[in-house]
Amino acid sequence: MTQITAAMVKDLREKTGAGMMDAKKALIENNGNTETAIDWLRTKGLAKAAKKSGRIASEGVVVISSNDNGTVSAVVEINSETDFVARNDKFQSFASSVADAALTLPHGAEIESAEIEGTPVGTVLTELIAKIGENMTLRRMAKLNVTKGVVASYVHNAVADNLGKIGVLVALESEGDADKLRDLGRQVAMHIAAAKPDCLDQASVDPVALERERSVLAEQARASGKPEEIIEKMMAGRIRKYYEEICLMDQTFIMDGERKVSQVIADAAKDIGSPIELKAYVRFSLGEGIEKEETDFAAEVAATAAMA
Repeated sequence: MTQITAAMVKDLREKTGAGMMDAKKALIENNGNTETAIDWLRTKGLAKAAKKSGRIASEGVVVISSNDNGTVSAVVEINSETDFVARNDKFQSFASSVADAALTLPHGAEIESAEIEGTPVGTVLTELIAKIGENMTLRRMAKLNVTKGVVASYVHNAVADNLGKIGVLVALESEGDADKLRDLGRQVAMHIAAAKPDCLDQASVDPVALERERSVLAEQARASGKPEEIIEKMMAGRIRKYYEEICLMDQTFIMDGERKVSQVIADAAKDIGSPIELKAYVRFSLGEGIEKEETDFAAEVAATAAMA
């Protein structure tokens, strides 16, 4: 029997829009033959989204879900072709269910390995595509957790509870008051939504990116014709400014425009009488990095009306 590889499953899914488990089963049933597997999926009604799967899906929602005590949170981006569908109740209900399911996944697991009421999430998505009539994708997922403390969250441009255009998670490890930590975390999350830091702190800056920045700044400084000792001082100041632009802990806190985020955390720790460690953060912005297809708005409305 032909060995079914992850690459084969991925290829079949891209061609048919079928869920991961459905695609794998189709390949097993058809001894790895992609063409007959496509026909098998079609006969089962699982490849109805095949013609839609090639369309660009850059709208949709970012959705957040948290456990009851706030120590674990997940953020998921699910894309659709149009904002009309992103506001569809069925789509939003599906998105919330996916985020809830993501909470139960082990670390490092793929979102498509989750299940909704015992059904693989990819299968549920394929059926939803067939019902609504446009392409949708499970784009990405991230989870944060703490042993003690909270994972605070913030959703910007919310279209419903915990669904919006930007979703941020902030993990605060501390034995301090949970409500105060949650308020602090939400404020930091709002800062992250607006300031878009690239990394947590100086230690997490990509060494390659830092060296590239140093090289560019050094060439700019030398072009001024100043002595090397002056150039060194210029470089130190410019690298410091670089850190302040990309590192969360070095950024000026948007809420007061004065303190650095690191100082905000330190001040909060004194206030609650317990150390606070900002362990990690995640920021998802809807559609970032997706090449969007330019469409005529009137044509989009007409197309949506035709689906009704």
